[in-house]
Amino acid sequence: MRNDHDSGYKFLFSTPELVRDLIIGFIPDQWLHSLDYSTLERVPGSYVSEDFRYRADDIVWRVRVGGDWVYLQIS
Repeated sequence: MRNDHDSGYKFLFSTPELVRDLIIGFIPDQWLHSLDYSTLERVPGSYVSEDFRYRADDIVWRVRVGGDWVYLQIS
């Protein structure tokens, strides 16, 4: 089944500024304000998991919090 709206969402959430605004504006968890949004980086959404399953996610970003990376999936 083809989702015509997928292309629009993928385009909309393909810029770091919009992703930051989405996270801060719509997710009420306070710890999200501690993320270093200047490090937002889009990463490939297709990969092979540790148990060798193929995965294809819509949009994946990573962002630093402290010295660690946090991965965000937007579906």
